[in-house]
Amino acid sequence: GKMGYAVAQAAAEAGAEVCLVSGPTCLPTPVGVRRIDVMGATDMQKAVMAELPADVFISVAAVADYRVASRAKQKIKKSTDSLTLQLVANPDILAEVAALPDPPFCVGFAAETERLAEYAEAKRTRKKLPLLAGNLAQDTLGQDTAELVLFDDRGQHPLPRANKLTQARHLIRHLATLLN
Repeated sequence: GKMGYAVAQAAAEAGAEVCLVSGPTCLPTPVGVRRIDVMGATDMQKAVMAELPADVFISVAAVADYRVASRAKQKIKKSTDSLTLQLVANPDILAEVAALPDPPFCVGFAAETERLAEYAEAKRTRKKLPLLAGNLAQDTLGQDTAELVLFDDRGQHPLPRANKLTQARHLIRHLATLLN
């Protein structure tokens, strides 16, 4: 979404060679960014893995945690008042990349609905990420602005509400300090 495209633009502006793996969107590709379009989590996983090795992997995509176990070949006609769908877990692309024998520097995102600091830091620790950007989903999704908190080994670094490109530039600068 908007944040992923802003991060891709900010990284390109900072001089990085950027490959943006994107789900369906009407957003224009940032200048200087190579884009790969995918249709779902498994396509995204394949595209990301095909682009490795890389120095840095920033996982901004809000990929659904689950998908329908089996897709209907045609429209499901209404026959009852309820329908049960079986869901299966989507691949955890960030965890998979971070667990590689020689992983890139991995940056995650956490969009939470509550207890941001607790859940974001737990995710960062569980996935062994050097950097994670967290926000409250209800304050950010679909918006042009965001309020981010960066989590790293030195603690929490809150960024005040600003447009997503400004936030992305702050993130890339923070990432650069951690790499140096």
